[in-house]
Amino acid sequence: MLKWAIELGQFDLEYCPRTAIKGQALADFVLKFDEKIDDKAIEPAEPTSQESHQDEKKQELPHPWWTLHVDGAVNNSGSGAGIVLITPEGHRLMSAIHFKFYATNNDAEYEALINGLKLALEVGAVNLIVRSDSELVVNQVNGGFQTRGPRTELYMRCAKCLLGKFSSAKLESVPREENSNADALAKMGLQMDIVQLGQIHLGIQEVPSIPEVEVFQTQEIPQENWMTPIHNYIQSGAVPEDKLQARRLRYQAAKYVEYDGVLYKRGFN
Repeated sequence: MLKWAIELGQFDLEYCPRTAIKGQALADFVLKFDEKIDDKAIEPAEPTSQESHQDEKKQELPHPWWTLHVDGAVNNSGSGAGIVLITPEGHRLMSAIHFKFYATNNDAEYEALINGLKLALEVGAVNLIVRSDSELVVNQVNGGFQTRGPRTELYMRCAKCLLGKFSSAKLESVPREENSNADALAKMGLQMDIVQLGQIHLGIQEVPSIPEVEVFQTQEIPQENWMTPIHNYIQSGAVPEDKLQARRLRYQAAKYVEYDGVLYKRGFN
């Protein structure tokens, strides 16, 4: 610096700071090389074919599969259901439900299935594999077995409706030992065993998942028996000539309703 100061000191030089030239330099550069710039250079860059292919792959990736284990349990103390929902990463969402209404074993199995499907929909599952150890319920929903009675028919339709809301859903029958976790939860749910459940959610269901049907199947009438007069009275209004017997018949018949040729008793026992 000192050397240059001595060398340049003999000249009458005046230092003037230069202002910023970034914008002007860019403009001069564009004007200088304007002829060499392709028109497409100022257009937004298009994604490469490789990037487009990767984006298409991301859109076409299938949704992962969730797994749902359900089971119902019934004994003298009540009824309940157990639900185990397994995420694609292997995490488990477990729930036990206690039913405060009368339910047969098949009703409990259907309730477990319906509540499990609702839970899977709530957490956003798209593809679902459902596993139950009730061959009757699985085959009825899949169309292998016919349903008997209006109550079972309603349960089956409700389950099918919920399954139809998934992109893909499979209902499979598994041995009881492969459904042990859901079975244990169902038993704890019917007993309302909060101590053993610990951090597992215990739900209380007051009413069935289907509209109330105040009938349950008794038996068909293949031949003459004590229900034949009731059956005849409901169909044709026929009553005995004796007034006392006719009154008794009307009283008994009021407890039953006919559906598809089968007598069902009103209400639950």
